[in-house]
Amino acid sequence: MQTELLIHADWVLPVDAGDATLAKHSLAIADGRVAALLPRAEAEAQIEAARTLDLPGHVLIPGLVNAHTHSPMTLLRGLADDLPLMTWLYEHIWPAERRWVDQEFVADGTRLAVLEMLRGGVTCFSDMYFHAEVTGRVCAEAGMRVLAGMIVVDLPTRYADSADEYLRRGLELYEHFRDHPLVRAAFAPHSTYAVPEAALARMRTLADELEVQVHIHLHENRDEVLQVLREHGERPIARLDRLGLLGPQLIAVHMTQLEPAEIARLAETGAHVVHCPESNLKLASGFCPVAELLTAGINVALGTDGAASNNDLNLLGELRTAALLAKGVAGRANAVPAQQALRMSTLNGAKALGLADEIGSLEVGKAADVVAVDLGDPRTQPLYNPCSQLVYAAGSHQVRHVWVRGRQVLRDGAPLTLDPASIIAAARAWGERIAKV
Repeated sequence: MQTELLIHADWVLPVDAGDATLAKHSLAIADGRVAALLPRAEAEAQIEAARTLDLPGHVLIPGLVNAHTHSPMTLLRGLADDLPLMTWLYEHIWPAERRWVDQEFVADGTRLAVLEMLRGGVTCFSDMYFHAEVTGRVCAEAGMRVLAGMIVVDLPTRYADSADEYLRRGLELYEHFRDHPLVRAAFAPHSTYAVPEAALARMRTLADELEVQVHIHLHENRDEVLQVLREHGERPIARLDRLGLLGPQLIAVHMTQLEPAEIARLAETGAHVVHCPESNLKLASGFCPVAELLTAGINVALGTDGAASNNDLNLLGELRTAALLAKGVAGRANAVPAQQALRMSTLNGAKALGLADEIGSLEVGKAADVVAVDLGDPRTQPLYNPCSQLVYAAGSHQVRHVWVRGRQVLRDGAPLTLDPASIIAAARAWGERIAKV
């Protein structure tokens, strides 16, 4: 067999059906896809590669999937810390966005986010923000996968002044990227309290016609649920269910306030949940009952949320927090074991985004979205279990190489498709402008 690249690693965690840990294995890449995954001796005997990369002490994993973020909000990182959600949102973030967010802001913020995420092993993210066409373009240039959100919110901004205009611009985004190999679109209504019912109903029809996901903040905290109950006489999940939006196309983010009947309904309809543990903790939003959701058979993915409420886009760090928090909430040390946490950040994320046939695991035929993590660092030694060390001890600085669709975008920790100096300079300039107000 002839391939473009053959990678030899000490371990591979393919996130396959058996949660295998493969020692002394090699992964071959050809035409942007995984061509083979074999023991090293067999690979050396059977595969003729144009290039070979030997990575002793490294583990190969699928590219991480950040299933919920607002990438341009990196430029608002640290602007309004230590505040409850509604105060943070209504009194600080939304006013700042009305003043500053334009295409330049989105381009510079997205570049900063993509730089941070690629360095942390994220190869795909689901975004919700204004000017998503700019986010899509930046990701295409950087070689990063994105599910770009066709955002809808009942709030006039510099991007759109009505729900109808948001929808129109979203459909233009969908058409522009519909055949792109890295950029896809999904509807991204902000929440049930910030989107008119007529727009939610129309979105359901369009999502069915276009076969795209619907990405929404849902049951984020107690105040949200009480507000919707007070204004509409039903809880947010019930509102979406009545409109026909509960189903396999739904990406429900946060989900900290859930009743047993709601968990059963989510499982029945096949909706996906995205857990954002660090953002939920920082905003004191509550605890997502991850172990209960998993037991019910619900697909649970992981997200960082935006850098204005986290304050980083470090999904490896989120892995550790998610695993530890689930144990504390459930009162069981095995509530979310290391393998489950890794699956939540890879294959489960791909399932939520509708991309599981393409990414999320290292299996022959799938896209070669691959991350190499150096476990030779003092913080991951000695090494008894590579998956446990990855989840409970490894840091994003240990991500050394990243490939997306077979194209290397990070080599020895250095980005190959982005200019860090210019990105950081732009971020500093924005910080100085925003801080003066």
